[in-house]
Order: sequence, then structure tokens, then C-alpha cells
Amino acid sequence: MIRQNLKKKIKIYNYFVYFILLAIIAKLSYIQIINYQNVNKLANDSWNRSFPLQASRGIIYDVNYNEIATNLPAMSLYVIPSQVKDLKNTSSKIATILNMNSDTLYNKINKKTAIVKVFPEGKNLDNETAKKISELNEDGIYLVYDNVRYYPYNELLAHSIGFVGIDNQGLAGLESKYDELLKGSNGYLNYKLDAKGNLLNGLSSEIISPINGYNIQLTIDLKIQEILERELKNAFNKYNPTSIYGIAMDPNNGEILAISSYPSFDLNNYKNYDSDIYNRNLPVWKSYEPGSTFKVFSFASAIEEKKIDMFKDYYYDNGVEYVDGFKIKSWKKGGHGKQTFLQVLENSSNPGFVEISRRLGRETLYNYVKKFGFSKKTNVDLVGEASGIFFDFSKYNNLENATTSFGQGISVTQIQMIRAFCSVINGGILYKPKITKSIRMPFTNELIYEIPTIIVDDNVISRETSEKMRYALECVVAHGSGRKAYMEGYRVGGKTGTAQIAENGVYLQGQYILSFMGAFPMNDPKIALYICMEKPHSLIQYGGTIVGPIVNNVFSDVATYMNINKVDSE
Repeated sequence: MIRQNLKKKIKIYNYFVYFILLAIIAKLSYIQIINYQNVNKLANDSWNRSFPLQASRGIIYDVNYNEIATNLPAMSLYVIPSQVKDLKNTSSKIATILNMNSDTLYNKINKKTAIVKVFPEGKNLDNETAKKISELNEDGIYLVYDNVRYYPYNELLAHSIGFVGIDNQGLAGLESKYDELLKGSNGYLNYKLDAKGNLLNGLSSEIISPINGYNIQLTIDLKIQEILERELKNAFNKYNPTSIYGIAMDPNNGEILAISSYPSFDLNNYKNYDSDIYNRNLPVWKSYEPGSTFKVFSFASAIEEKKIDMFKDYYYDNGVEYVDGFKIKSWKKGGHGKQTFLQVLENSSNPGFVEISRRLGRETLYNYVKKFGFSKKTNVDLVGEASGIFFDFSKYNNLENATTSFGQGISVTQIQMIRAFCSVINGGILYKPKITKSIRMPFTNELIYEIPTIIVDDNVISRETSEKMRYALECVVAHGSGRKAYMEGYRVGGKTGTAQIAENGVYLQGQYILSFMGAFPMNDPKIALYICMEKPHSLIQYGGTIVGPIVNNVFSDVATYMNINKVDSE
């Protein structure tokens, strides 16, 4: 009986063992066959470690492929905590080299994580610092290739280019606008470690290569940019204005050839400057009353509408005009006397332009101001553009019509003015301005996308009116208020401006924006230039006298650079 009970217990035990073995086999089969991929993934995830491989940011070129924004090699510091033998001691050594608190570094790397990026102190290390860390020969300390943004021309084109942060993200200017194109995609070095942080033998590493950012080609001509910036900087140092800014444009397509403003800043050390300096690209950001340079557009409108014959029609300037009881005076005491309307433009006679505004009428001049593109953004591909300010037509009466004709009461930006000026001299075509020419592949610079030239209005004024305006503007430089910009043997045209500065609805006494807007050669314009100077410290407060010579200096060097030959004036 006992023997039978024992056999029975053994049999039950055997069945139990068989059941356990079958369960184990079933589980192993499930893991090895059915759930293999998932288990394998979990195992690999627990072993996998990754070092980032930094993508190189795309290069920004001028129109002739000179590098304006590029990259320099650097190293960044990473730590695998499990491999460091003495975290306290290692932290102290590296902190000394990085000139940081050792406890701060210890707290950063004393973590139960696979890998720690020492940021920002260990980012973009120079060669000397990287060498000192490498010479420590500490386990678990790794220096990984990185790159740092570099601007070889420092202040050149600073407000437009902008800059990147320590993590290579665009923070301002074109660096910010095109950040998604420029930044590229980082790669990784993937490898496998065991629980103690040791490299697992027999398991291969994997490299995922970084994809560098796209290159950007600008319309900027580096040589013209350098000429403009040199002259603006010289004038800034000489007259100590609040600011001075300028823009050069190709009249035949709206491409920006140069753009700058002072005070400026060093792109490689932007943190050393106040944000008010680097956040304001004055040629597109600043809105102001243009003064007499705006007379170009009211004069062109009057010729287009056949309200004046600038050669045959006369106006007598006695020094004052009255509009709805308000007195508008000439800058010249007693006025200029009897003049043709061409002489009204040459002499920049405000009373003469009051007469032009009367002949045009409120609605017509108002519509031309809109047609030339004022009171709305040009949509140039630059950050921070303002729209300017113009009257609502319901509030645009005779006085507003009169003051608008000579550039008071309207607020504009420099980019609006130069764009409209180009339409006056190029046959009447209003272009959308642009500073970006094309997007290109890294390394090869193969063209990906060319930014199109966009015509906003192909008939702002007629070609006949444009031809007359080129002659009239040439006369302003040859005989009138723009004489300081005259260049012997070159057909230069332009218009001066001296505008009082308004604050809180009141014009400041003795505070002016002096300006000059010109182009050459006027028989076939190749470059248009507009320079403004705000609140200069000078006894002479006339745009033609102060800014005219600056324009002359720029045009003289540009003529040599662009191989523009001298011609006889007609």
C-alpha cells in the first residue's frame, strides 16, 4: 500500500516536472520565435549608447561666393558617468580647465544616465582647452567633433546676417529666417555598453552621418558692401549722429547690393552689445518722415498725369504758400522767384510742390503714394520690416495733400523709398526687393532653388515719364541741391532731403534726418543708393551738403569696381 502511494507521488511529481519543463520550453519558444524582435529591441536599447555627430551649418555667400558666414572646427565635452573611476576628482580637474565651479560640474555629471553632455561650459571648446582635457587621460571623458559659427568680416552686414546661439540655432537676421534650411540634421555614433559601462565585444558600432545644412547665396556684392560700410562708418565717426543707414539696390531687378547701418556690432561677439543695437535693422525697421527726397514721387506723378511741363510751365516762388490758413515756407528766405518746374525740383522749393499738389488733387496724389508702394511692407526677405504710416483717405485733406507732396506727414522706411525710386528711374517697374538669390547644396553648391524676381507693378509710371525723371534728377545733381554728389564724367542723378524729426506729434527744433537718394549712370542706371543720417552734430544741416559727399565717395569707388566708363553729359 505504501509502495503504491509512493509510486503515485512520484508520478505526480514527474508530471509536475514535465509541466514546468514544457512551460519553460513554451516561454523560451515564445521569446525566441514569436516575441524575438521585441525582446531583442529591449536588449539593444539597454546596451545602446550614442554620441552626436554635429552637422555643419550651411554657408552664407555673397553673390560672388565669398563666404560671409561659415564654420570653424571645435570640440565638445561628453561624459559617460559609469566609466569615470572617481567623479569628484575628475570633476575638480576638468572644472579647473573650464574655469567653472567643481561642484557645479560634479552635479552635472553625477547622474544615472548613459551619457552626459557638459553644456554650455563644455560646448565649442577651442584647441588649447580640448588639448588640456585630453591630456588628463581620464576614463569616461570624451571630446567629440563639433563646429562653431564664424563671421570672417565681423561687423560686415551684421544686422541683416544676424547670428546663432551656442546651440547653433539662428537667433536673428537671415540666420533666424532660414534656420530650418541652414541647420542641417545631426548624425550619431551608436555603440553598445554593458551595465558597467564597458564596451561589448563582438557587437558592431553604427555611424549615422550628419547631413549638413543648405548653403544660401545672397544678392549682396561684398565689394559694394565694404565700400558702403566704410563710408557710413567714416561719416558716423566724423559727425557723431544718432544713427546713419544706407541701402544700395539694382534698379533693374530689385536685388539688394548692399545694406548697412551704424552703430553696428561684431557678429562674433554679439553678446557684448545692447539688444537695441543688434535687433534693429534700420533700413527696413525704422519709420521716419522722408522730407524732400519724397518730392521725386510727387514730381513723377505730376509729369505722368500731364499736370506740369517741367520745361515750359512756370511757378513764382515768393517764399510762402497758404493752405487752409496754414503757412508753408520756402527754405530760402524770400523764395526763389520765377522758376520752371524743373527748377522747382532742382531748388527743392516747398511752395512749388504745394502748387504741384493742387494740380494733382487729393485723390490722384493719394493714389500714387499707394501705387509707389508706401504704407505697406515691401515683403523683402529680411527680418523686422515695418510698414510705415500714411493717412486714411477720410482724414486726407488739402493740408495733408500739400505736406505729403514734399515728404512731411507721411512715414516711410528706407527699403520702401529705394524700391519706389528704382521704379522712377527703371522705366516704371516696381519690384519686390530681395536679398536672397538662391538656395544651394552643401559641398557642391549645386542650385536647388533660385529666388524669382517678382514684378509688383509693371507700369507705376510710363517709360516716357521715367526718361524725363532721369533727366530731371540728373539736373538736380548738376545744377541744384545735389551738387555735392556730382562726379565729373559720370551721369549721376538724385535728390536731397532735410526733414525735421517729429516726436509725439511735435517737430523737434534743430533735429533733422539728412538724406540723399541717387543713382548712376542715369542713361542706363546700374545702382541706386539711399543714405540717411539722423541728428548729426554739425553746424550745417542740409542733406545735400552733408550726405551728398558720402554718396559721391561710394559712387566713385563703385564706378571703378563695376567698370562704368565716363561719358559726356548731355
